[in-house]
Amino acid sequence: MKSARVTSLDQLARRAAEDAELRRELSEKPVETLARLAAPLRSDAWIYRIVVSALGLVALLAVGGAALLAYTGKSAPEGLIAIGSAAVGALAGLLAPSPSR
Repeated sequence: MKSARVTSLDQLARRAAEDAELRRELSEKPVETLARLAAPLRSDAWIYRIVVSALGLVALLAVGGAALLAYTGKSAPEGLIAIGSAAVGALAGLLAPSPSR
């Protein structure tokens, strides 16, 4: 069974009506099945890879842009510094270990 995210009860009812395996899983392990369908972010590593890559690219472009502007004698705009700082902060938040683990 595919584990695409379910966002509404109506969507869950339609998928259960179409998929016999989902109906069987819901009857055997309802809590685990519903948790898996509601939260695919815990099991989909590609989402995190894409987000970390995008934030890393933004941070590198901000640092590179600020360095290029400093090399040419101009000051970096505050917006560029803010975007770079936000990207680095978001990366730190994503990559830092959770205190509950």
